Amino acid sequence: MKNYDTVIFDLDGTLTDPGEGITRSVEYALNKFGISVADRRELYRFIGPPLVDSFTRFYNFSPEDAGRAVDYYRERYSVVGLFENTPYPDIEKVLLSLKTAGKRLFIATLKPTAFSVRITEHFGLSKYFELIAGAVMDNHTVETKADIIRKISAECGADLSRAIMIGDRHHDMEGAAECGIDAIGVLWGYGDEEELLRTGATYIAKKPMDIVDIIEKATSN
Repeated sequence: MKNYDTVIFDLDGTLTDPGEGITRSVEYALNKFGISVADRRELYRFIGPPLVDSFTRFYNFSPEDAGRAVDYYRERYSVVGLFENTPYPDIEKVLLSLKTAGKRLFIATLKPTAFSVRITEHFGLSKYFELIAGAVMDNHTVETKADIIRKISAECGADLSRAIMIGDRHHDMEGAAECGIDAIGVLWGYGDEEELLRTGATYIAKKPMDIVDIIEKATSN
């Protein structure tokens, strides 16, 4: 029997759909370098990983230019982009159900903490979480999802032996595996089932309320 008392959520692509705000802000940054994008859907690959890594990997930016690109991105994102976003249907119902069942809820995201707090407060979701743990807001420190999960354990005394991670991308599954915890891969975000299973998903959720069902069944079996 698994007793998942600690439930850790990713933010982008799991709780909220940030596609418009992130891609428009990446496009804004690329335009500063004279780069145009024919289809903004190409920029969905920026959702999830650290931005510095993505600008370097996908556009061969030098470390200095990648840092500048992140600064340009934040010029737009901090004012407009973070609210070009919407919670997925039934997500608040999921959070309420888990909280009512006595679960400890956390967010582990590679988005800077300041932006993550503003987003969850804007949509009325912050009240469900003990801690919203994000990345530091500089262009040099590259944190992994495992680093953020460990931050939750260190700051809140969360018992990772009774924890489960919920996310939509391989970073979430890999971070959970590195920390020795189970993971639910969700299919309404920006990863697919093959990616999630290949990188260690213990369970797959096709719709938000599946999360509640998976946790309840694991506890009762």
